[in-house]
Amino acid sequence: MSGSVRWLTSKTELDKDDYYGKYVVNRDYFKGKQTDWQYNHFRFEITDKDSIFFQITDKKKILKTYRGVIKTTDPDNYRSDRLIIEMEQPTHHILTSNPTTYRSAWDFYLVFNSPKFHNVFFKKGKWEPIE
Repeated sequence: MSGSVRWLTSKTELDKDDYYGKYVVNRDYFKGKQTDWQYNHFRFEITDKDSIFFQITDKKKILKTYRGVIKTTDPDNYRSDRLIIEMEQPTHHILTSNPTTYRSAWDFYLVFNSPKFHNVFFKKGKWEPIE
């Protein structure tokens, strides 16, 4: 039983490869018009070539793409790799600092500290229209 409790309360250990994928604004933490607006206007992808493409959108339509590269911290210094983003300048205000990674036993999400929006939460996922 203690093994099960330990597993349930442990955190996912991330490698660089775990960060690859598409991300959308996480609407599970905050509900409402502002979160829905962010969901419809921001998303990004991290490719297996260590590129990041941050997109400004109007729902399905991509209006502008900001480009950059990613790397992670030295895994010898931390249990889990931490994401480091280096964007071409000028960049979007959401990307002015590296995200904080929050991990659970099963998953993780990224939080960017935007000077305009404060914390913006992203999770892996495909953008789908919302009602």
